[in-house]
Amino acid sequence: MADEKQPAVAPVSDATNEAREVTSKDGSHEEITTPTRPPGWQYKGFKVFGHELWYASPIVQLLLVSLVCFMCPGMYNALSGLGGGGQVDHSAQDDASTALYSTFAVVAFFSGSIANKLGVRLTLSFGGLGYVIYIASFLSYNHNQNHGFVVFAGALLGVCAGLLWTAQGTIMMSYPTEDMKGRYISWFWIIFNLGAVIGSLIPLGQNINKVAGPVTDGTYVGFLVLTLIGAVLALMLCDVGKVQREDGSKVIMMKNPSWITEFKGLFETITSAPWVILLFPMFFASNTFYTYQSNDMNGSQFNTRTRALNNTLYWLAQIFGAVIVGYALDFAGARRSIRAKGSFIALIVLTFAIWGGGWAWQKDQQPREVTEMDEFVKVDWTDGGRKFVGPMFLYMFYGFYDAAWQTCIYWYMGALSNSGRKAANLAGFYKGIQSAGAAVFWRLDGLKKPFDTMFGATWGLLGGALLFAAPVIWMKIQDTVPLEEDLRFSDETVSDVAGAQGAAGQPQPEAVHGGKEGAKEVV
Repeated sequence: MADEKQPAVAPVSDATNEAREVTSKDGSHEEITTPTRPPGWQYKGFKVFGHELWYASPIVQLLLVSLVCFMCPGMYNALSGLGGGGQVDHSAQDDASTALYSTFAVVAFFSGSIANKLGVRLTLSFGGLGYVIYIASFLSYNHNQNHGFVVFAGALLGVCAGLLWTAQGTIMMSYPTEDMKGRYISWFWIIFNLGAVIGSLIPLGQNINKVAGPVTDGTYVGFLVLTLIGAVLALMLCDVGKVQREDGSKVIMMKNPSWITEFKGLFETITSAPWVILLFPMFFASNTFYTYQSNDMNGSQFNTRTRALNNTLYWLAQIFGAVIVGYALDFAGARRSIRAKGSFIALIVLTFAIWGGGWAWQKDQQPREVTEMDEFVKVDWTDGGRKFVGPMFLYMFYGFYDAAWQTCIYWYMGALSNSGRKAANLAGFYKGIQSAGAAVFWRLDGLKKPFDTMFGATWGLLGGALLFAAPVIWMKIQDTVPLEEDLRFSDETVSDVAGAQGAAGQPQPEAVHGGKEGAKEVV
Protein backbone atom coordinates (compact mmCIF):
# COMPACT_ATOMS: atom_id res chain seq x y z
CA MET A 1 0.00 0.00 0.00
CA ALA A 2 1.21 3.51 -0.72
CA ASP A 3 1.11 6.30 1.83
CA GLU A 4 -0.61 9.66 1.31
CA LYS A 5 2.53 11.31 -0.05
CA GLN A 6 2.87 8.97 -3.02
CA PRO A 7 0.33 7.80 -5.55
CA ALA A 8 -0.83 4.28 -4.79
CA VAL A 9 -0.90 3.40 -8.46
CA ALA A 10 1.57 4.37 -11.13
CA PRO A 11 0.18 5.41 -14.50
CA VAL A 12 0.19 3.03 -17.44
CA SER A 13 3.61 2.91 -19.05
CA ASP A 14 2.51 4.17 -22.48
CA ALA A 15 -0.26 6.56 -21.40
CA THR A 16 -0.38 9.71 -19.33
CA ASN A 17 -2.97 11.20 -17.01
CA GLU A 18 -4.72 14.45 -17.78
CA ALA A 19 -5.89 16.66 -14.90
CA ARG A 20 -8.90 18.98 -15.09
CA GLU A 21 -10.81 20.96 -12.49
CA VAL A 22 -14.54 20.48 -12.05
CA THR A 23 -17.12 22.18 -9.86
CA SER A 24 -19.36 19.95 -7.75
CA LYS A 25 -22.97 20.68 -6.80
CA ASP A 26 -21.97 22.26 -3.49
CA GLY A 27 -19.68 24.76 -5.26
CA SER A 28 -16.39 23.17 -4.23
CA HIS A 29 -13.65 22.55 -6.76
CA GLU A 30 -12.09 19.15 -7.39
CA GLU A 31 -9.25 18.13 -9.63
CA ILE A 32 -10.18 15.11 -11.72
CA THR A 33 -7.43 13.03 -13.29
CA THR A 34 -8.35 11.03 -16.38
CA PRO A 35 -6.07 8.88 -18.52
CA THR A 36 -5.11 9.84 -22.05
CA ARG A 37 -4.65 7.13 -24.63
CA PRO A 38 -1.48 6.32 -26.57
CA PRO A 39 -1.13 7.65 -30.14
CA GLY A 40 -2.31 5.54 -33.08
CA TRP A 41 -5.50 4.75 -34.95
CA GLN A 42 -6.45 1.99 -32.51
CA TYR A 43 -6.90 4.61 -29.76
CA LYS A 44 -8.65 7.27 -31.84
CA GLY A 45 -12.04 7.89 -30.23
CA PHE A 46 -15.41 7.86 -31.93
CA LYS A 47 -18.89 8.47 -30.53
CA VAL A 48 -21.60 5.83 -30.34
CA PHE A 49 -24.88 6.99 -28.77
CA GLY A 50 -22.97 9.75 -26.97
CA HIS A 51 -20.36 7.37 -25.51
CA GLU A 52 -16.75 7.51 -26.68
CA LEU A 53 -15.19 4.28 -27.87
CA TRP A 54 -11.92 3.36 -29.56
CA TYR A 55 -10.87 0.29 -31.53
CA ALA A 56 -8.59 -1.10 -28.81
CA SER A 57 -11.23 -0.65 -26.10
CA PRO A 58 -12.63 -3.75 -24.36
CA ILE A 59 -16.17 -3.19 -25.63
CA VAL A 60 -15.13 -2.98 -29.29
CA GLN A 61 -12.99 -6.10 -28.90
CA LEU A 62 -15.92 -7.88 -27.24
CA LEU A 63 -18.11 -6.85 -30.17
CA LEU A 64 -15.63 -8.33 -32.64
CA VAL A 65 -15.28 -11.64 -30.82
CA SER A 66 -19.08 -11.77 -30.46
CA LEU A 67 -19.44 -11.37 -34.23
CA VAL A 68 -16.92 -14.14 -34.82
CA CYS A 69 -18.96 -16.43 -32.56
CA PHE A 70 -22.14 -15.17 -34.26
CA MET A 71 -20.76 -16.48 -37.55
CA CYS A 72 -19.00 -19.68 -36.45
CA PRO A 73 -20.43 -21.37 -33.31
CA GLY A 74 -23.72 -19.58 -33.96
CA MET A 75 -24.15 -21.36 -37.30
CA TYR A 76 -23.01 -24.64 -35.74
CA ASN A 77 -25.67 -24.28 -33.04
CA ALA A 78 -28.32 -23.49 -35.64
CA LEU A 79 -27.39 -26.63 -37.57
CA SER A 80 -27.13 -28.87 -34.50
CA GLY A 81 -30.43 -27.63 -33.13
CA LEU A 82 -32.20 -29.04 -36.18
CA GLY A 83 -31.41 -32.51 -34.88
CA GLY A 84 -29.02 -34.83 -36.70
CA GLY A 85 -27.23 -31.90 -38.33
CA GLY A 86 -30.29 -31.43 -40.54
CA GLN A 87 -30.29 -35.10 -41.62
CA VAL A 88 -33.02 -37.68 -41.15
CA ASP A 89 -30.53 -40.29 -39.86
CA HIS A 90 -28.81 -38.98 -36.71
CA SER A 91 -25.92 -41.46 -36.80
CA ALA A 92 -23.51 -39.21 -38.74
CA GLN A 93 -23.96 -36.30 -36.34
CA ASP A 94 -23.86 -38.56 -33.29
CA ASP A 95 -20.50 -40.03 -34.35
CA ALA A 96 -19.15 -36.64 -35.45
CA SER A 97 -20.22 -35.05 -32.17
CA THR A 98 -18.58 -37.83 -30.16
CA ALA A 99 -15.33 -37.26 -32.09
CA LEU A 100 -15.73 -33.49 -31.79
CA TYR A 101 -16.15 -33.37 -28.05
CA SER A 102 -13.50 -36.03 -27.44
CA THR A 103 -10.79 -33.99 -29.19
CA PHE A 104 -12.28 -30.78 -27.77
CA ALA A 105 -11.89 -32.15 -24.23
CA VAL A 106 -8.20 -32.94 -24.72
CA VAL A 107 -7.19 -29.79 -26.62
CA ALA A 108 -9.17 -27.35 -24.49
CA PHE A 109 -7.35 -28.46 -21.35
CA PHE A 110 -4.14 -27.03 -22.82
CA SER A 111 -5.67 -24.33 -25.01
CA GLY A 112 -5.29 -21.67 -22.30
CA SER A 113 -1.53 -22.07 -22.54
CA ILE A 114 -1.72 -22.02 -26.34
CA ALA A 115 -3.84 -18.84 -26.35
CA ASN A 116 -1.49 -17.13 -23.90
CA LYS A 117 1.48 -17.96 -26.12
CA LEU A 118 0.04 -17.33 -29.60
CA GLY A 119 -2.38 -14.53 -28.64
CA VAL A 120 -6.16 -14.45 -28.86
CA ARG A 121 -6.24 -13.12 -32.45
CA LEU A 122 -4.48 -16.07 -34.12
CA THR A 123 -6.03 -18.57 -31.73
CA LEU A 124 -9.54 -17.35 -32.52
CA SER A 125 -9.04 -17.25 -36.30
CA PHE A 126 -7.58 -20.75 -36.51
CA GLY A 127 -10.44 -21.96 -34.35
CA GLY A 128 -12.99 -20.53 -36.79
CA LEU A 129 -11.68 -22.59 -39.72
CA GLY A 130 -12.88 -25.81 -38.10
CA TYR A 131 -16.48 -24.66 -38.34
CA VAL A 132 -16.10 -24.05 -42.09
CA ILE A 133 -14.92 -27.61 -42.71
CA TYR A 134 -17.60 -29.09 -40.44
CA ILE A 135 -20.43 -27.39 -42.33
CA ALA A 136 -18.85 -28.43 -45.65
CA SER A 137 -18.85 -32.07 -44.53
CA PHE A 138 -22.65 -32.04 -44.15
CA LEU A 139 -23.06 -30.43 -47.57
CA SER A 140 -20.96 -33.28 -48.94
CA TYR A 141 -22.99 -35.83 -46.98
CA ASN A 142 -26.17 -34.62 -48.63
CA HIS A 143 -24.79 -35.95 -51.94
CA ASN A 144 -22.41 -38.85 -51.23
CA GLN A 145 -23.27 -40.04 -47.70
CA ASN A 146 -19.56 -39.84 -46.80
CA HIS A 147 -19.85 -40.73 -43.13
CA GLY A 148 -16.09 -40.73 -42.58
CA PHE A 149 -15.67 -37.15 -43.77
CA VAL A 150 -18.29 -35.96 -41.31
CA VAL A 151 -16.59 -37.77 -38.42
CA PHE A 152 -13.16 -36.40 -39.44
CA ALA A 153 -14.61 -32.87 -39.66
CA GLY A 154 -16.09 -33.32 -36.20
CA ALA A 155 -12.73 -34.38 -34.75
CA LEU A 156 -10.98 -31.43 -36.43
CA LEU A 157 -13.66 -29.04 -35.17
CA GLY A 158 -13.00 -30.27 -31.64
CA VAL A 159 -9.39 -29.11 -31.94
CA CYS A 160 -10.38 -25.77 -33.44
CA ALA A 161 -13.32 -25.13 -31.11
CA GLY A 162 -11.13 -25.72 -28.08
CA LEU A 163 -8.90 -22.88 -29.22
CA LEU A 164 -11.73 -20.54 -30.28
CA TRP A 165 -13.73 -20.83 -27.06
CA THR A 166 -10.69 -20.40 -24.85
CA ALA A 167 -9.73 -17.19 -26.65
CA GLN A 168 -13.34 -16.01 -26.39
CA GLY A 169 -13.52 -16.80 -22.67
CA THR A 170 -10.28 -14.93 -22.04
CA ILE A 171 -11.67 -11.77 -23.63
CA MET A 172 -15.09 -11.99 -22.00
CA MET A 173 -13.82 -12.61 -18.46
CA SER A 174 -10.65 -10.51 -18.28
CA TYR A 175 -11.28 -7.44 -20.46
CA PRO A 176 -14.15 -5.85 -18.46
CA THR A 177 -13.82 -4.23 -15.05
CA GLU A 178 -15.29 -6.14 -12.09
CA ASP A 179 -18.54 -4.17 -12.09
CA MET A 180 -19.19 -4.91 -15.80
CA LYS A 181 -18.51 -8.63 -16.11
CA GLY A 182 -22.14 -9.72 -16.01
CA ARG A 183 -23.07 -7.23 -18.72
CA TYR A 184 -20.15 -8.23 -20.94
CA ILE A 185 -21.23 -11.87 -20.69
CA SER A 186 -24.80 -10.80 -21.42
CA TRP A 187 -23.83 -8.71 -24.45
CA PHE A 188 -21.70 -11.51 -25.86
CA TRP A 189 -24.47 -14.05 -25.35
CA ILE A 190 -27.00 -11.78 -27.10
CA ILE A 191 -24.87 -11.31 -30.22
CA PHE A 192 -23.66 -14.91 -30.28
CA ASN A 193 -27.19 -16.30 -30.01
CA LEU A 194 -28.48 -13.86 -32.62
CA GLY A 195 -26.24 -15.87 -34.93
CA ALA A 196 -28.09 -19.04 -33.98
CA VAL A 197 -31.47 -17.25 -34.32
CA ILE A 198 -30.67 -15.89 -37.78
CA GLY A 199 -29.00 -19.16 -38.70
CA SER A 200 -32.18 -20.98 -37.69
CA LEU A 201 -34.28 -18.68 -39.85
CA ILE A 202 -32.34 -19.87 -42.91
CA PRO A 203 -33.52 -23.50 -42.69
CA LEU A 204 -36.94 -22.36 -41.48
CA GLY A 205 -37.41 -20.25 -44.60
CA GLN A 206 -35.95 -22.82 -46.98
CA ASN A 207 -37.86 -25.74 -45.46
CA ILE A 208 -41.14 -23.94 -44.74
CA ASN A 209 -43.10 -26.45 -46.81
CA LYS A 210 -40.96 -29.49 -46.05
CA VAL A 211 -42.23 -31.96 -43.49
CA ALA A 212 -39.76 -34.81 -44.15
CA GLY A 213 -36.21 -35.46 -45.38
CA PRO A 214 -32.91 -33.62 -44.83
CA VAL A 215 -32.57 -29.85 -45.11
CA THR A 216 -31.69 -28.36 -48.51
CA ASP A 217 -28.22 -27.67 -49.95
CA GLY A 218 -28.94 -23.95 -49.72
CA THR A 219 -29.09 -24.23 -45.94
CA TYR A 220 -25.58 -25.66 -45.78
CA VAL A 221 -24.20 -23.18 -48.32
CA GLY A 222 -25.56 -20.25 -46.31
CA PHE A 223 -23.93 -21.60 -43.14
CA LEU A 224 -20.67 -22.24 -45.02
CA VAL A 225 -20.35 -18.64 -46.23
CA LEU A 226 -21.07 -17.15 -42.81
CA THR A 227 -18.56 -19.36 -40.97
CA LEU A 228 -15.84 -18.43 -43.47
CA ILE A 229 -16.51 -14.73 -42.89
CA GLY A 230 -16.26 -15.30 -39.14
CA ALA A 231 -12.85 -17.01 -39.38
CA VAL A 232 -11.47 -14.05 -41.40
CA LEU A 233 -13.04 -11.47 -39.08
CA ALA A 234 -11.10 -12.90 -36.12
CA LEU A 235 -7.86 -11.57 -37.67
CA MET A 236 -9.11 -8.02 -37.03
CA LEU A 237 -8.82 -8.35 -33.24
CA CYS A 238 -6.15 -6.43 -31.33
CA ASP A 239 -3.45 -8.23 -29.38
CA VAL A 240 -4.21 -8.33 -25.66
CA GLY A 241 -1.32 -6.02 -24.74
CA LYS A 242 -2.79 -3.20 -26.84
CA VAL A 243 -6.21 -3.18 -25.17
CA GLN A 244 -6.79 -0.24 -22.82
CA ARG A 245 -9.79 0.28 -20.57
CA GLU A 246 -11.51 3.60 -19.92
CA ASP A 247 -9.59 4.07 -16.67
CA GLY A 248 -6.29 3.53 -18.49
CA SER A 249 -5.70 0.07 -17.04
CA LYS A 250 -4.62 -2.92 -19.07
CA VAL A 251 -5.33 -6.63 -19.02
CA ILE A 252 -3.03 -8.64 -16.75
CA MET A 253 -1.04 -11.08 -18.89
CA MET A 254 2.49 -12.44 -19.07
CA LYS A 255 4.80 -9.91 -20.75
CA ASN A 256 7.17 -12.62 -21.92
CA PRO A 257 5.23 -15.86 -22.20
CA SER A 258 6.97 -19.08 -23.17
CA TRP A 259 5.65 -22.60 -23.56
CA ILE A 260 7.30 -23.51 -20.25
CA THR A 261 5.74 -20.62 -18.30
CA GLU A 262 2.31 -21.24 -19.81
CA PHE A 263 2.20 -24.96 -19.10
CA LYS A 264 3.49 -24.19 -15.61
CA GLY A 265 0.70 -21.63 -15.20
CA LEU A 266 -1.82 -24.27 -16.25
CA PHE A 267 -1.01 -26.33 -13.19
CA GLU A 268 -0.62 -23.28 -10.95
CA THR A 269 -4.26 -22.45 -11.69
CA ILE A 270 -5.25 -25.65 -9.90
CA THR A 271 -2.59 -25.87 -7.21
CA SER A 272 -3.07 -22.24 -6.11
CA ALA A 273 -6.82 -22.78 -5.62
CA PRO A 274 -7.56 -26.54 -5.49
CA TRP A 275 -11.15 -25.89 -4.41
CA VAL A 276 -11.92 -24.75 -7.99
CA ILE A 277 -12.20 -28.49 -8.75
CA LEU A 278 -15.61 -28.37 -7.06
CA LEU A 279 -16.83 -26.36 -10.06
CA PHE A 280 -15.79 -29.12 -12.48
CA PRO A 281 -19.14 -31.01 -12.24
CA MET A 282 -20.90 -27.80 -13.34
CA PHE A 283 -18.44 -27.59 -16.23
CA PHE A 284 -19.08 -31.25 -17.11
CA ALA A 285 -22.86 -30.81 -17.10
CA SER A 286 -22.97 -27.56 -19.06
CA ASN A 287 -23.31 -29.08 -22.57
CA THR A 288 -24.84 -32.44 -21.79
CA PHE A 289 -28.43 -31.24 -22.16
CA TYR A 290 -28.00 -30.36 -25.85
CA THR A 291 -28.04 -34.05 -26.79
CA TYR A 292 -31.43 -34.73 -25.27
CA GLN A 293 -32.92 -31.40 -26.33
CA SER A 294 -31.80 -31.29 -29.97
CA ASN A 295 -31.87 -34.99 -30.92
CA ASP A 296 -34.12 -36.81 -28.48
CA MET A 297 -36.78 -34.13 -28.17
CA ASN A 298 -36.69 -31.79 -31.15
CA GLY A 299 -35.17 -34.09 -33.77
CA SER A 300 -37.15 -37.20 -32.86
CA GLN A 301 -40.60 -35.80 -32.10
CA PHE A 302 -41.07 -32.96 -34.63
CA ASN A 303 -40.99 -32.79 -38.43
CA THR A 304 -38.47 -30.77 -40.46
CA ARG A 305 -40.14 -27.36 -40.53
CA THR A 306 -41.42 -27.59 -36.95
CA ARG A 307 -38.03 -28.40 -35.48
CA ALA A 308 -36.60 -25.46 -37.46
CA LEU A 309 -39.19 -23.21 -35.76
CA ASN A 310 -38.47 -24.71 -32.34
CA ASN A 311 -34.78 -24.15 -32.95
CA THR A 312 -35.32 -20.47 -33.73
CA LEU A 313 -37.39 -19.96 -30.58
CA TYR A 314 -34.82 -21.85 -28.48
CA TRP A 315 -31.98 -19.48 -29.39
CA LEU A 316 -34.26 -16.46 -29.10
CA ALA A 317 -35.07 -17.49 -25.53
CA GLN A 318 -31.34 -17.66 -24.85
CA ILE A 319 -31.07 -13.95 -25.61
CA PHE A 320 -33.73 -13.10 -23.02
CA GLY A 321 -32.03 -15.39 -20.51
CA ALA A 322 -28.65 -13.72 -21.06
CA VAL A 323 -30.09 -10.22 -20.67
CA ILE A 324 -31.98 -10.98 -17.46
CA VAL A 325 -29.24 -13.02 -15.77
CA GLY A 326 -26.28 -10.93 -16.96
CA TYR A 327 -27.70 -7.63 -15.74
CA ALA A 328 -28.89 -9.19 -12.48
CA LEU A 329 -25.36 -10.40 -11.78
CA ASP A 330 -24.09 -6.80 -12.07
CA PHE A 331 -26.83 -5.33 -9.84
CA ALA A 332 -25.06 -2.53 -7.97
CA GLY A 333 -27.47 -2.61 -5.02
CA ALA A 334 -25.95 -5.79 -3.58
CA ARG A 335 -22.40 -6.94 -2.87
CA ARG A 336 -20.90 -9.38 -5.32
CA SER A 337 -20.80 -12.22 -2.80
CA ILE A 338 -24.54 -11.74 -2.18
CA ARG A 339 -25.26 -11.71 -5.91
CA ALA A 340 -23.33 -14.97 -6.28
CA LYS A 341 -25.47 -16.68 -3.63
CA GLY A 342 -28.68 -15.27 -5.10
CA SER A 343 -27.84 -16.47 -8.61
CA PHE A 344 -26.99 -19.91 -7.28
CA ILE A 345 -30.36 -20.21 -5.53
CA ALA A 346 -32.03 -19.11 -8.77
CA LEU A 347 -30.20 -21.88 -10.67
CA ILE A 348 -31.45 -24.47 -8.19
CA VAL A 349 -35.06 -23.26 -8.61
CA LEU A 350 -34.80 -23.21 -12.43
CA THR A 351 -33.23 -26.68 -12.51
CA PHE A 352 -36.10 -28.29 -10.64
CA ALA A 353 -38.91 -26.18 -12.11
CA ILE A 354 -38.01 -26.37 -15.82
CA TRP A 355 -36.69 -29.93 -15.84
CA GLY A 356 -39.59 -31.03 -13.64
CA GLY A 357 -41.91 -29.68 -16.34
CA GLY A 358 -39.77 -31.47 -18.89
CA TRP A 359 -40.32 -34.81 -17.19
CA ALA A 360 -44.08 -34.20 -17.10
CA TRP A 361 -43.90 -34.04 -20.92
CA GLN A 362 -41.24 -36.69 -21.56
CA LYS A 363 -42.89 -39.51 -19.60
CA ASP A 364 -45.84 -39.46 -22.02
CA GLN A 365 -43.77 -39.63 -25.24
CA GLN A 366 -43.22 -42.56 -27.56
CA PRO A 367 -39.95 -44.49 -27.02
CA ARG A 368 -36.99 -44.27 -29.41
CA GLU A 369 -37.88 -47.51 -31.20
CA VAL A 370 -41.27 -46.11 -32.25
CA THR A 371 -40.00 -42.68 -33.37
CA GLU A 372 -37.45 -44.34 -35.68
CA MET A 373 -40.14 -46.24 -37.62
CA ASP A 374 -40.94 -44.91 -41.10
CA GLU A 375 -44.65 -44.84 -40.33
CA PHE A 376 -44.21 -42.69 -37.19
CA VAL A 377 -45.95 -39.33 -37.77
CA LYS A 378 -44.00 -36.49 -36.23
CA VAL A 379 -45.61 -33.40 -34.72
CA ASP A 380 -46.29 -30.44 -37.01
CA TRP A 381 -46.93 -26.88 -35.86
CA THR A 382 -50.48 -27.15 -37.21
CA ASP A 383 -51.25 -29.79 -34.58
CA GLY A 384 -51.45 -27.04 -31.94
CA GLY A 385 -52.60 -27.49 -28.36
CA ARG A 386 -50.97 -30.10 -26.17
CA LYS A 387 -49.07 -31.74 -29.03
CA PHE A 388 -47.17 -28.63 -30.18
CA VAL A 389 -47.78 -25.46 -28.12
CA GLY A 390 -46.89 -26.99 -24.75
CA PRO A 391 -43.58 -28.57 -25.84
CA MET A 392 -42.77 -25.45 -27.88
CA PHE A 393 -42.80 -23.34 -24.71
CA LEU A 394 -40.92 -26.07 -22.84
CA TYR A 395 -38.22 -25.96 -25.52
CA MET A 396 -38.01 -22.18 -25.12
CA PHE A 397 -37.57 -22.57 -21.36
CA TYR A 398 -34.76 -25.03 -22.05
CA GLY A 399 -33.07 -22.29 -24.08
CA PHE A 400 -33.54 -19.76 -21.26
CA TYR A 401 -32.08 -22.26 -18.81
CA ASP A 402 -29.02 -22.86 -20.97
CA ALA A 403 -28.25 -19.12 -21.08
CA ALA A 404 -28.71 -18.81 -17.31
CA TRP A 405 -26.41 -21.77 -16.58
CA GLN A 406 -23.64 -20.66 -18.97
CA THR A 407 -23.81 -16.99 -17.93
CA CYS A 408 -23.52 -17.88 -14.25
CA ILE A 409 -20.55 -20.19 -14.82
CA TYR A 410 -18.64 -17.55 -16.76
CA TRP A 411 -19.46 -14.94 -14.13
CA TYR A 412 -18.33 -17.23 -11.31
CA MET A 413 -15.00 -17.83 -13.07
CA GLY A 414 -14.61 -14.11 -13.81
CA ALA A 415 -15.26 -13.34 -10.14
CA LEU A 416 -12.34 -15.56 -9.12
CA SER A 417 -9.70 -13.54 -11.00
CA ASN A 418 -9.16 -10.46 -13.18
CA SER A 419 -5.99 -11.91 -14.75
CA GLY A 420 -6.24 -12.57 -18.46
CA ARG A 421 -3.69 -15.35 -18.10
CA LYS A 422 -5.65 -17.11 -15.38
CA ALA A 423 -8.94 -16.51 -17.21
CA ALA A 424 -7.51 -18.28 -20.28
CA ASN A 425 -6.60 -21.32 -18.18
CA LEU A 426 -9.97 -21.38 -16.42
CA ALA A 427 -11.74 -21.07 -19.78
CA GLY A 428 -9.65 -23.96 -21.09
CA PHE A 429 -10.56 -26.14 -18.11
CA TYR A 430 -14.20 -25.18 -18.53
CA LYS A 431 -14.40 -26.00 -22.23
CA GLY A 432 -12.32 -29.16 -21.88
CA ILE A 433 -14.40 -30.64 -19.07
CA GLN A 434 -17.61 -29.40 -20.69
CA SER A 435 -16.66 -31.20 -23.89
CA ALA A 436 -15.87 -34.43 -22.05
CA GLY A 437 -19.42 -34.37 -20.69
CA ALA A 438 -20.86 -33.67 -24.13
CA ALA A 439 -18.82 -36.51 -25.67
CA VAL A 440 -20.23 -38.96 -23.13
CA PHE A 441 -23.83 -37.94 -23.81
CA TRP A 442 -23.47 -37.89 -27.59
CA ARG A 443 -22.03 -41.39 -27.35
CA LEU A 444 -24.96 -42.51 -25.19
CA ASP A 445 -27.31 -41.17 -27.84
CA GLY A 446 -25.28 -42.94 -30.52
CA LEU A 447 -25.79 -46.17 -28.57
CA LYS A 448 -29.52 -45.40 -28.76
CA LYS A 449 -30.18 -45.30 -25.04
CA PRO A 450 -33.87 -44.78 -24.16
CA PHE A 451 -35.13 -41.20 -24.18
CA ASP A 452 -36.19 -41.48 -20.54
CA THR A 453 -32.65 -42.56 -19.61
CA MET A 454 -31.11 -39.63 -21.49
CA PHE A 455 -33.48 -37.21 -19.78
CA GLY A 456 -32.93 -38.66 -16.29
CA ALA A 457 -29.14 -38.74 -16.64
CA THR A 458 -29.10 -35.10 -17.76
CA TRP A 459 -31.37 -33.82 -15.01
CA GLY A 460 -29.62 -35.81 -12.30
CA LEU A 461 -26.21 -34.58 -13.41
CA LEU A 462 -27.33 -30.94 -13.28
CA GLY A 463 -28.70 -31.33 -9.75
CA GLY A 464 -25.57 -33.13 -8.53
CA ALA A 465 -23.29 -30.50 -10.08
CA LEU A 466 -25.02 -27.75 -8.10
CA LEU A 467 -24.46 -29.68 -4.89
CA PHE A 468 -20.70 -29.87 -5.51
CA ALA A 469 -20.42 -26.19 -6.50
CA ALA A 470 -22.23 -24.82 -3.43
CA PRO A 471 -19.14 -24.45 -1.17
CA VAL A 472 -17.27 -22.42 -3.82
CA ILE A 473 -20.18 -20.08 -4.48
CA TRP A 474 -20.90 -19.65 -0.78
CA MET A 475 -17.38 -19.23 0.57
CA LYS A 476 -14.86 -18.37 -2.15
CA ILE A 477 -16.37 -15.58 -4.27
CA GLN A 478 -15.19 -12.29 -2.79
CA ASP A 479 -16.61 -8.80 -3.25
CA THR A 480 -13.40 -7.88 -5.07
CA VAL A 481 -10.11 -9.58 -5.97
CA PRO A 482 -7.02 -7.71 -4.70
CA LEU A 483 -4.69 -6.48 -7.43
CA GLU A 484 -1.73 -8.11 -5.71
CA GLU A 485 -3.41 -11.50 -5.96
CA ASP A 486 -3.96 -11.13 -9.71
CA LEU A 487 -0.39 -9.94 -10.31
CA ARG A 488 1.06 -12.99 -8.55
CA PHE A 489 -0.11 -14.99 -11.55
CA SER A 490 1.95 -12.96 -14.03
CA ASP A 491 5.32 -11.28 -14.53
CA GLU A 492 3.76 -7.81 -14.64
CA THR A 493 3.83 -5.01 -12.08
CA VAL A 494 1.29 -2.43 -10.98
CA SER A 495 2.82 0.17 -13.29
CA ASP A 496 2.36 -2.17 -16.29
CA VAL A 497 -1.37 -2.60 -15.90
CA ALA A 498 -2.83 0.07 -13.61
CA GLY A 499 -4.68 3.10 -14.85
CA ALA A 500 -6.15 6.15 -13.19
CA GLN A 501 -8.46 3.98 -11.13
CA GLY A 502 -6.26 0.94 -10.70
CA ALA A 503 -6.20 -2.26 -12.62
CA ALA A 504 -9.38 -4.17 -13.26
CA GLY A 505 -11.48 -1.27 -12.07
CA GLN A 506 -10.70 -1.86 -8.42
CA PRO A 507 -11.09 1.06 -5.99
CA GLN A 508 -7.83 2.30 -4.58
CA PRO A 509 -6.91 3.13 -0.97
CA GLU A 510 -8.39 6.18 0.69
CA ALA A 511 -5.16 8.11 0.14
CA VAL A 512 -5.68 8.02 -3.62
CA HIS A 513 -9.07 9.67 -3.24
CA GLY A 514 -7.63 12.49 -1.19
CA GLY A 515 -8.46 11.04 2.25
CA LYS A 516 -11.22 12.68 4.28
CA GLU A 517 -10.70 16.04 2.67
CA GLY A 518 -11.39 14.85 -0.85
CA ALA A 519 -8.94 17.43 -2.21
CA LYS A 520 -7.88 15.25 -5.14
CA GLU A 521 -9.78 12.44 -6.73
CA VAL A 522 -8.41 9.97 -9.22
CA VAL A 523 -11.09 8.53 -11.53
